[in-house]
Amino acid sequence: MKKRIIVLSLGGSIIIPDDVDFAFLKKFKSLILRNKKNFKFLIVCGGGSIARKYINALKKEGLKEEFQSFSGISATRMNARFMNYFFGINPEYGIPHTTKTLESYAKKRDVIFLGALEYRPKQTSDSTAAEVAEHFKTIFINLTNVSGLHDKNPKEHKDAKFIPKIGWIDFYKMANKSKYRPGQHFVLDQTAAEIIMKHKIPTYILGKDLKQLENVIHGKPFRGTIIRG
Repeated sequence: MKKRIIVLSLGGSIIIPDDVDFAFLKKFKSLILRNKKNFKFLIVCGGGSIARKYINALKKEGLKEEFQSFSGISATRMNARFMNYFFGINPEYGIPHTTKTLESYAKKRDVIFLGALEYRPKQTSDSTAAEVAEHFKTIFINLTNVSGLHDKNPKEHKDAKFIPKIGWIDFYKMANKSKYRPGQHFVLDQTAAEIIMKHKIPTYILGKDLKQLENVIHGKPFRGTIIRG
């Protein structure tokens, strides 16, 4: 039986919010390993607080946005290498930097971690994950540090309203209400919103409750946000 490919975007804010979130990663590892007999997982890691610290320093120095983006990419790849080590994956494999290398790895392995692929302006690891999902014609699951999509940042606004379902076009409009900035906080970047809309990719936004991730993988009811239709 051919294994179904699942593309996950693992936010840097839940890998290492300040210190490494060992308890969460231990549970995440257990979930992935017990499901890999039926699925292949392509896991795109975000840069999180490490990326933002680098980006803010370059911004203070007055350096151009391109350099800020490069430092963010480096942080995503560092987090991906760390996750490889955390899963005990032989470091000789490294992490893929191109779609071609990712394809090659996906033929041989069931769990692959990666950061951003080739540099493209105005992208985060979320748009990398959206492109990977489109390339492999599969769903896209975004794991972040909030329970799903809200009408405003629930970390800053107690009256933020949870949005369980939204269409691709409406989500695209919502994502583009603000201008792209390296290290931005919105659940999915503007380029990712455009990719999932253009290619009609079923997209899920989930929080740290890993039961919801398992439910989505197995087609069961879940708490989170679905973007489709």
